[in-house]
Order: sequence, then structure tokens, then C-alpha cells
Amino acid sequence: MASLCYSLQLAPKLSPINPKSFPNLTFLNQSKSKVRLARRPTITRMSLNPTPATDRLISAAAYTLPFFNSLQYGRYLFIQYPQLGTLFDPLIPLLSLYKSVPYASFVAFFALYLGVVRNPSFSHYVRFNSMQAVTLDVLLIVPLLLTRILNPGRAGLGYQVMVWGHTGVFVFSCLCFVYGVVWSILGRTPYLPFVADAAGRQV
Repeated sequence: MASLCYSLQLAPKLSPINPKSFPNLTFLNQSKSKVRLARRPTITRMSLNPTPATDRLISAAAYTLPFFNSLQYGRYLFIQYPQLGTLFDPLIPLLSLYKSVPYASFVAFFALYLGVVRNPSFSHYVRFNSMQAVTLDVLLIVPLLLTRILNPGRAGLGYQVMVWGHTGVFVFSCLCFVYGVVWSILGRTPYLPFVADAAGRQV
């Protein structure tokens, strides 16, 4: 027992560690705190800016221009499937009013391009959608020009290819019309294939 007490008395006393005497430890502690601060996730707050109702209405109305001008390509489809014409019966009064105006397509084209697309008072959302409608309307002239140049006739393989081409153009135009109108009403930006990139460079 006496020997045990004597050994305890001879044991060295441990003094608290002074951080100043170990500068490396302080550096490690600071680096760890910096790492912990860097790993904290940053929270960003998003502000919702809904599209105004007037911008949605103008954008949706702009897509009626290429749609009305593409109805001529659907005549072969309507002849083959007459029941499809009932889907477009509600648009007959509006289409009749559109056709009653002399040079309605040219007037609507330049009114939409000069009055909306090139008008900085309208928002970028309206001008982009209007430019997409104008670009699509210009592309719809290409099949008609090819038909007049090639003159496939009224029978044969050339005529059948023309029917398929016109029907495909009409279906594509209808899909673009539905897509553009629905997305515009919802306040979202529609991106039409073959059109969006060209329209974005012009706005």
C-alpha cells in the first residue's frame, strides 16, 4: 500500500494543453470550421412572376394565323374522312370572317410582325410566341410553292406523294396550334420544333 501511494506521488501531473504552443492544431481547427461552413447548403428563394392574362391571350391568338392558313392542306384529309370536319365546325364563323377580309393573310402577317414582334412595348413572352407564329406561317408557303413548281398532276405517284405531304403539313400545323394555344393559356412558353430556334434569334 505504501509503495502504491509512493508511486502515485511520483506520477507527473498533466497540465492543460496550451493552443499557443501548438500552432498546427489551431490551423487544423480553423480549417475544419471553414469546411463545415462551406458544406452548409444555401437556400435560394424563387419569386413567382405569373404571366399576365393579356400576354396569354395575345400569344394564344397569334397561333391562329398559321392555323387558318394551313387549313387548305387538309382538304384531302377531309375528303377521305368527312367526319373530321365536325371538329372544325365551331371555327367556321371565325374562318368566314377571316376570309371575308381582302388579303387577310398578308394583313394579319404584317400586323403581327410589325405591330407585335417589332414592338418593344410588348413583353418578350408575347413577341417570342408571335415570332414563332410568323415563322411557322412563312414555312407553310414552301409546300404550296413546291406543288406549283413540280406540278404532280391529278394521278400517279407524284399526286399521291403530294397528298401525303399536304396531309402531314396539316397535321403538324394542327399539333403546333393546339400545343401553342394550350401552353400560352397556361402561361408557359411553347417551343415549336423547327421554329423555336429561328424565332428566338429574331426576338
